[in-house]
Amino acid sequence: MKTVSIFNHVLGPVMRGPSSSHTAGSFHIGCMARSILGGTPRRAVLAFDPDGSFAATYQPQGADRGFAMGLMNKALTHASFFTALQDAPREGMELRYEVRPLAGADHPNTVELDLTSVDGVDLKLLARSVGGGEVEITSVDGRPVLFNGSAYELLVEVPADHAGSAHELLSGAGGFLEQPVASRETDRWRLTARRKTALPATVMDALGTLDSSARVWQSAPVYFVQQGQPLFRSAAEIVDIAERRDVTLGRLALAFEAELLGLDESEVVAEMLRRYDIMATSATDGLAPNFSGLQLLPACAGSVFRAEAEGRLATGGLHTRAAARALAVMHVDAAMGVVCAAPTGGSAGVIPGTLITLAEERSLTREQIALALLAAGAIGLILAERATFAAEVAGCQVEIGASGAMAAAAVIDAVGGTARQACDAAAISFQNTMGSVCDLLHGMVEIPCHTRNAAAAAGALVNADLILGGYQNLIPLDETIDAVYAVGLAMPAELRCTSRGGLAVAPSAQIIKPGCLNTGCRTCQ
Repeated sequence: MKTVSIFNHVLGPVMRGPSSSHTAGSFHIGCMARSILGGTPRRAVLAFDPDGSFAATYQPQGADRGFAMGLMNKALTHASFFTALQDAPREGMELRYEVRPLAGADHPNTVELDLTSVDGVDLKLLARSVGGGEVEITSVDGRPVLFNGSAYELLVEVPADHAGSAHELLSGAGGFLEQPVASRETDRWRLTARRKTALPATVMDALGTLDSSARVWQSAPVYFVQQGQPLFRSAAEIVDIAERRDVTLGRLALAFEAELLGLDESEVVAEMLRRYDIMATSATDGLAPNFSGLQLLPACAGSVFRAEAEGRLATGGLHTRAAARALAVMHVDAAMGVVCAAPTGGSAGVIPGTLITLAEERSLTREQIALALLAAGAIGLILAERATFAAEVAGCQVEIGASGAMAAAAVIDAVGGTARQACDAAAISFQNTMGSVCDLLHGMVEIPCHTRNAAAAAGALVNADLILGGYQNLIPLDETIDAVYAVGLAMPAELRCTSRGGLAVAPSAQIIKPGCLNTGCRTCQ
């Protein structure tokens, strides 16, 4: 069973938009592939299955640039993201993308990487981006593995007569999250292991001297490395522990993350506030009157925000300000600016829009803000444990629907509500978005993603108020998430981030072309 962290898998990564699955996920795969190869490849051919999501989105959502940045060991947030494809050949990397049938493409975000090092060593990987920036490498040079970037992950292959010696060398190296696991393949043995630190060079050398045909592959982590054990894995456990300890959801989530990652609670709070500040910056930037960079939509968040401030709207108020800020973050996200996935790039606006507005309205302290975000993260943990953040797998309900549920819990925590109330607010939020499809126009995270983020931000405030006001939720969060996931799996592929169904195939959607609405094209208006 995977162990999920708030920083690693829920409120993060800090990334460039528009999509955590496609932009951040591709970057993480590139980073891990580079670490296994031992440096920037001389040649890299990346292939996507025509029936998958990557085939339709790798260019409009910047996955091609994300892969390139990871393979070249450049930070995803660096401005060179926009020139990554031109920089690759200048840095000695021949980079090519292909769309063709892939054997073993069991996930919509599957990619095959065929790499050659500067020393002429070939490496072939099969990987997938599984939602929220999380990734998995499932095959290394034809050998099955499951590397997920949350530790130093090893695959060692030796002749059968050296298996015992290899196992002894690995086991004596220390620093393991899990002891090496051995499996036999004909006359060779494979050992896989997960470590808190890199395998010492002396052990690497010793493995190499066992036999000239011995091979070692090691992937470096792309997340904080797990140091402890999780305090809970379900919403039922959250409520039980929180009530026994008499703590809020935010406080329990703080203890969870500190224990899991081996950090002081003050370090967890500081890291959470760093991410909040990135959220706040993206909200401010997206409200600018002259904001530009979207491919389909004209920027409108600033206009809505100013109209509310001037009293020119039908109702206005807290909910509209939250919605406008959510729009603003999504403007930045769609323009490939820097945002914090919350829990994904396509849902990055909801939590900032909700919490920034509530913090302003209620004069929240920095500590209250951090704890509210941790409460939101705890809800995301449960979804990550029981389901997925990938709209490619289960529709928009596990992206924007998830962010709305997380934001509702954050509101409850920020105003002093209980962990039970926070879980109930998250549950009814999920119940209201169950069945939501992912039907983005032209593979771009703009229509209908922006207005869905705005509506979810306003809805989070409403759902929190319903619970605080006395509404009794009768379907617990765990059962609600299970139902949401089952519904998502039942959706046809056309409604799961392929741009082949829903609004994406409406006649008006087919007329709209990138850039037309921003340049006044009459055909599209």
